[in-house]
Amino acid sequence: MTTDLLTQDQERHSLVRPLFGADIALAIANPLADPPAPFAEEAACLSPNAVAKRHREFAAGRAAAHQAMAQAGHAPAAIPVGKNRAPVWPDGLVGSISHTHSCAMAVVAKPDPAGPERVRGLGIDVEEDKPLADDLWPAICSAQEQDWLRAQTNPGQMAKVIFSAKEAAYKCQFILSARYYGFDGMELTIDVAQASFAARFCADQPPFSCGEFIHGRFAIGAGLIVTTAELRG
Repeated sequence: MTTDLLTQDQERHSLVRPLFGADIALAIANPLADPPAPFAEEAACLSPNAVAKRHREFAAGRAAAHQAMAQAGHAPAAIPVGKNRAPVWPDGLVGSISHTHSCAMAVVAKPDPAGPERVRGLGIDVEEDKPLADDLWPAICSAQEQDWLRAQTNPGQMAKVIFSAKEAAYKCQFILSARYYGFDGMELTIDVAQASFAARFCADQPPFSCGEFIHGRFAIGAGLIVTTAELRG
C-alpha cells in the first residue's frame, strides 16, 4: 500500500472510530491497494460475471471483516453470502460490512448474552461524499424528509446522509428481523449539530413495531459519508 493510501485509511479510521463503543471492533481495508484474496468459501459467492472492481471491493470488505474479527478475539473465518444476500457471520458474532470503490469498513461485536448492554444489531454504511441528485430524492426520501432537505444549506450532501443512514439502520435491524423493505420503510429525523439520527419504523417489521426507533450516528470527512447504527440491551 502506498503512503498516501495508508495515510488516507488512518484518517478514515480516526473519523469513524468515535462512532462506536470500545466493545465494537472496527477495521478498514482499501480496494485500491490490492486487498488479500477472500477465503474460497467467500469467493465462491461471487458471480462468475463479476467485474474486477466488484472482486476488489468484495475482497476488501472481507479483509476488513477478518481484521475486525481478530480484534474482537475471534479467529478469522469465512463470511459467505446467504440466500438473502446478507453476510453470514460465524455463530456468536454480530457484524456489518460496507464498501465503496475506495474504502471498505467492517465492524464486529462479540456479544455477552448475560450483559445488559449486549450488542444485538450493528449497521455500517460507507458512501463517497458526493451529493445525491435531487431527481433521486423521491425514491429515497419521504415527503417530510424532502421538506427538511430543502431547508438545508447542503441538501444534496444531506440527502446522501439520509440514503446512507437508511442503509445502516436496515442492516442493523435485518440481523434480528430478516425482513426486507424499501426506503419508505423508515423515516429519519436528523440532528445535524449532534451528527446523529433516529430512524422510525413506518410499519411493523417483527420483532419491531411501527413507531419504534433505531438510533445512529454519522461522520463526514476524508472524502466519505459514514453512518452507523446499533441496537443494544
